[in-house]
Amino acid sequence: MARGEVPLIDLSILDSSRERAAVYAMFIVVALEACVNFSIPLYIQIVQGRTPFDTSLAMMPFNLTVFFTAVLVVRLYKKYPPRTIGIAGFILTTAALVWLSAVVNNNWETLPTILGLFVFGVGQGALVTLVFNVLVTSAPSALAGDVGSLRGTTQNLASAVGTAVAGALLVSLLGLSVGRAVIEHPELPPELIAQVDLDAVNFISNDELKTVLEDTDATPAQVDAAVVVNEEARLGTLRLGLLVLAGVSALAILPASRLPKYTPEEIPDPSPVD
Repeated sequence: MARGEVPLIDLSILDSSRERAAVYAMFIVVALEACVNFSIPLYIQIVQGRTPFDTSLAMMPFNLTVFFTAVLVVRLYKKYPPRTIGIAGFILTTAALVWLSAVVNNNWETLPTILGLFVFGVGQGALVTLVFNVLVTSAPSALAGDVGSLRGTTQNLASAVGTAVAGALLVSLLGLSVGRAVIEHPELPPELIAQVDLDAVNFISNDELKTVLEDTDATPAQVDAAVVVNEEARLGTLRLGLLVLAGVSALAILPASRLPKYTPEEIPDPSPVD
């Protein structure tokens, strides 16, 4: 742009701190969605051993909520400025993640868990539509393509980063949880623990754990104790991971507070003045 050539994206759409805040908010909310979309199927399909169809049914309330909220949130634009909606959206996602970390258990079909996913979906759907609307309304119509490109790039990058971070975070937390748990359970002797590779701890079902322990000299009582450790470590990891995501969501209130505070009637004309 400094040389007067045509860039891939016109950076003038990010001249204002409000537009940059919208991009930051978009990145965070999409990354959070990717983390949730990774964590829940991981737990349902791998840990609980359910089918992909069961996983789809468990995720249906969340995905439908995101869709309908994204469509209906535009009705709020006439009453509330983007800043208010953005802050409220991140408050909802933060509260939902904290709630899920407290009520989640080995059954995703419980009403408290579904309620948490519903609230998270409301905040998620509102934010995804909101931040894109802020970018579109603040840029001249001639730069609509640049805004769309920026949105697509940001969402793809955020989705990839969110999934990668969620996987690394959960596996790391699981390794720490298992390592602490085996120390706190004296019924699992060091001789048995030495026969299991704790340097490659991963999310596995109870049946898979029993299969692994068949190749050791574990007694039936020790196998039962190992299953209990596995269940406690997995659930504790999931809850701690959700709390970490809640912390990230809470921090996202900061860029949301930089969003525009005007109502549609007060939106300035982004077209350049002749």
